[in-house]
Amino acid sequence: MSDAKPENRGQDRNEDRAPDRSPDRSPDRSPDDFAVQIADQVESFLVAVTEVAKGDDPDSAVPYLLLEVSQLLLAGGRLGAHEDIVPEERYEPDTGPEPDVDELRMRLARLLDPVDVYSEVFDPYARSAPVACRISDDIADVVTDLRHGMAHYRAGRISEALWWWQFSYLSNWGPTASASLRALQSLVAHVRLDTPLDELEGLDTDTDADDLQLEREAGAVMAAEIAAPLGIKPARD
Repeated sequence: MSDAKPENRGQDRNEDRAPDRSPDRSPDRSPDDFAVQIADQVESFLVAVTEVAKGDDPDSAVPYLLLEVSQLLLAGGRLGAHEDIVPEERYEPDTGPEPDVDELRMRLARLLDPVDVYSEVFDPYARSAPVACRISDDIADVVTDLRHGMAHYRAGRISEALWWWQFSYLSNWGPTASASLRALQSLVAHVRLDTPLDELEGLDTDTDADDLQLEREAGAVMAAEIAAPLGIKPARD
């Protein structure tokens, strides 16, 4: 793409910056170790999500995604706690065409139907109304961000990859993964706690709904979808 990086990306480092006290900068851990650990977690997520999307074990899709998104957010937390990463080059090198994620998105949507759609508030500090989102869209968007950084990492541009993963964690894939994690955790919790909600009635990302409607439309079908694989009795009427 060769586009200019965001304005703060091309600026010189501030020599007067306060000493870094982030938890990933201890004397016995080198930056290379940190990069390898983050890349390993990213790669593990990409491989696992691709396997889940194949649909070979559809009954376990929700628990597996819950586990993988949780583990990925550990890497995100480390990136968020780390000092600002400054790439070596002022402009981002071209990584080539972005891999298509539409097939992955559609496979996940089929696996998660009818519990794919959930309600979310984008910014908990902004008093905005919840909107309808899709777990399948979220996972595909996260995969796109992670693959972009992985292309830099595999090309040997380590600081570029770390910068991208850190920046996109704060600006996009972190909030997106966090929202989908909340939805996945809620699905499992409703089954484990034997508290299914009312049946889904057409909640979609193209429709408007108030808070109470979104809450009601979480769906008792989630129990039928994932209770048996988790070895839990469905709720009694």
